[in-house]
Amino acid sequence: MANLDEQHKSHGMGLHREQLAGRTQQVFFSPEESDNFVYPESFEVDFANKAEFDAGDMTISQINLKIRELMQVGHGHIVVKNPLAKHSLGVGILNRLNLEFEGSLGYFGCGLIDGPNVKVHGRVGWSFGENMMAGTAVVEKNAGSTFGAAIRGGDLVCKGDVGSRTGIDQKGGTIIVGGRSGAFSGFMMQRGRMIILGDAGINLGDSMYDGTIYVGGKIDSLGVDAVPAEITDLEADWLERKLSAHGLSAPNGVKSLQKIVAGKKLWNYDNLEPTEKKIVL
Repeated sequence: MANLDEQHKSHGMGLHREQLAGRTQQVFFSPEESDNFVYPESFEVDFANKAEFDAGDMTISQINLKIRELMQVGHGHIVVKNPLAKHSLGVGILNRLNLEFEGSLGYFGCGLIDGPNVKVHGRVGWSFGENMMAGTAVVEKNAGSTFGAAIRGGDLVCKGDVGSRTGIDQKGGTIIVGGRSGAFSGFMMQRGRMIILGDAGINLGDSMYDGTIYVGGKIDSLGVDAVPAEITDLEADWLERKLSAHGLSAPNGVKSLQKIVAGKKLWNYDNLEPTEKKIVL
């Protein structure tokens, strides 16, 4: 792994506040390692090659298998009509893909994905995007509890309101909420960024070890070891670009957002080994 320059932008945004001897969280690939960017069993797809199907009378397994079959023959843009709030749709996709659901999803939608760009034209139930590793997933309406649980990378966006424990155990990536979030959002957060443009419920950031939460509205209360901090110019620039990329904006400008970080005063934090303190993205 390469040594990081202390002037790197990631340092200015607080991604490397702790010094770990000989270690970095960033992984660098050389051109000779291009095979590392895709899974061995991933499919070659063409984004201009679009397919759609009606899922109204199909089972969950049939829908997910149909998505895989369409990718296998090269379709890079798949539209699923009438998902009818069925559970566990679009899970385990480890491929580049533009995937749209014309309707709402049930519980555990789009979990364990790595690479696709997903858009849901409706609502989603509990645990949407759980363990997401890369790509984007955008929900046009509201989401249930544990939205984005344990995500490691990518952009996970809900343009409406979300339930409690949003981003629980978040390990990386960015979660964006266009509306309000419920209680215990950011609970046990380890890395990454969470942006809540509306109000945040009680115990925000409770027991967070690292990461950053930004809130545009009222915070009902902060959780254990969650403390306010100042937004830097570098962060403001990043926030502006990130929100703009998803057609969103802070109600009173990004500089008005409240920034919450870990106070790192938990009784066991200093007793952790360095490799336990930093969870690799």
